[in-house]
Amino acid sequence: MKFFLRMLALALLMSPTWASAASGARAWLDRDSMQLGETVTLNVEIDDSTATAPDFNVLLTDFRSLGTQSSRQVSMTNGTTSAKTIWAIGLEPKRAGSLVIPAFVMGSASTDPLTLTVLPAATGAQGKPGDSIFIEISADPLAPYVQQQVRYTVKLYFSVDLTEGTLDEPSASGAVVQKLGRDKQYVATLNGSRYHVLERDYALTPEQSGSLDIPALGFRGSSPDNSDPTGFFRRGRQVGARSNEIHLDVRAKPASWGAEPWLPAQSLSLTDETELPDEIKLGEPLTRTLKLRAQGLGFEQLPELELKAPDGTEIYPDKAVTQTRDDGTWLYGERTRKFAIVPTRPGKLVLPEVSVQWWDTAHDRIETALLPQREITVLAGASTGAAPATPSPVASGPEIPGTGAATEVVYPSADGGLVARRWRLVSFVLGALWLLTLAMWWRSRHSPIAIRAAGMPPPPLPGRSAFLRACSLGDLVGAERALVAWARGARPEIRNLGELASVLDDNAQREALDELQRVRYAGANSEGLATRLSRAFGSGFGWHDPSTGDTESSVLPPLYPRHS
Repeated sequence: MKFFLRMLALALLMSPTWASAASGARAWLDRDSMQLGETVTLNVEIDDSTATAPDFNVLLTDFRSLGTQSSRQVSMTNGTTSAKTIWAIGLEPKRAGSLVIPAFVMGSASTDPLTLTVLPAATGAQGKPGDSIFIEISADPLAPYVQQQVRYTVKLYFSVDLTEGTLDEPSASGAVVQKLGRDKQYVATLNGSRYHVLERDYALTPEQSGSLDIPALGFRGSSPDNSDPTGFFRRGRQVGARSNEIHLDVRAKPASWGAEPWLPAQSLSLTDETELPDEIKLGEPLTRTLKLRAQGLGFEQLPELELKAPDGTEIYPDKAVTQTRDDGTWLYGERTRKFAIVPTRPGKLVLPEVSVQWWDTAHDRIETALLPQREITVLAGASTGAAPATPSPVASGPEIPGTGAATEVVYPSADGGLVARRWRLVSFVLGALWLLTLAMWWRSRHSPIAIRAAGMPPPPLPGRSAFLRACSLGDLVGAERALVAWARGARPEIRNLGELASVLDDNAQREALDELQRVRYAGANSEGLATRLSRAFGSGFGWHDPSTGDTESSVLPPLYPRHS
């Protein structure tokens, strides 16, 4: 049996009918007329299973090629074998008019030229409810303000199977278009017909007032066509739809608006993200976090948040954190900014109100988002040993120039000798103090280090502000750098936290430094450390005084004794 089948196959290959040259070729279109924007399929057939594909590049002058497929068929009827090859190419005309498809030459056979009539594209929509495929467009509002978000929605309805397709994206000169969320797919019934629906949402923001036209959108795709087995094969028949244009009348901002930044929003809120205390200590930083959020605006449209410095404070603003998100329908722009507030004197700290003016597009009126004024009590901070306290005089009297001290003066009512002796004593003290002042002045002129008045703390160094700001923001890395830089202003030999701790006498400061090093280099818990650091060092450094060191000799001999 196997031998018989092999002999039959050999006979078919050697038969004159199979080996004969191609006897004919033909070409045809699936339709002779169409509208611009639609597609057509060109089929070319030749009675030869070994023929090479014709040169379709000659069509690219008037058409865009959508792809080519081929099929070879062999059949046997009453002992006669026939073969043919079919090519199918999808074409999209580039222009309207009468387009000629030239003849194709394949070996000794050629096709006849074809003529395709392409009509101008329809100005209105193509497809409507009840058709197998159509597009529905909506825009809200149709008369927006400039820079107001317009909700633009595209819905593609189709009741046929689609093997592929392309839906245009909206665009308009003078407007910014942004896609919102993901595509939605669901099923809907219209006029008794069941449709699959593809929905896309966009935010369209006009950039200038006046008339704005949004061009129509088109859809091009293919659907399986079982009634045409030779029509472009797996691509099936071409289907398409087209929407209407959308016209917007964009209004300018109202004349009553004023000079404030223009903010047309569906809603807007200004919030304080921190819970402010009723009282704080002097030198202890206070952090205030403001957040501005607008529905229907991107963060680029929101103004920068500012906070005026009240009397008796220093303010250090942080860089704003911005973002724009959407919920599939609306844009939500956000600006968040932190402010470190450091009081410089005790008493009442009044934080002024913060306001943002915006236009309520839902009710077409001016609104104001407001944070009310707040009052905080600033308590005098405790001394950290940075400078010795100035002793209070026990009695008041004439101030001695250059000393800041006072001398008690008694005026007895009876004893005149006592009055004379007291005045001589006063004169003697004044003379002695004058000589002492002269000696100190002479010494200061010849000494490289100026002597500070007793009881007067050193002036604040620039590193203090940076240190307190870093603590208020919870930035321990920045706090470490600023603290070392601050200390080096007084003691240039200090290079790190360990060297700083070794020259401090204040136990609270040394403990805070030890905790900071454990957090930075041993992964310890950092909760509350920034506050403890600012309290410990808010008033300065408690330096170690070498003159107050231990005078007792060590009970142990020196490790490396010196030899004379």
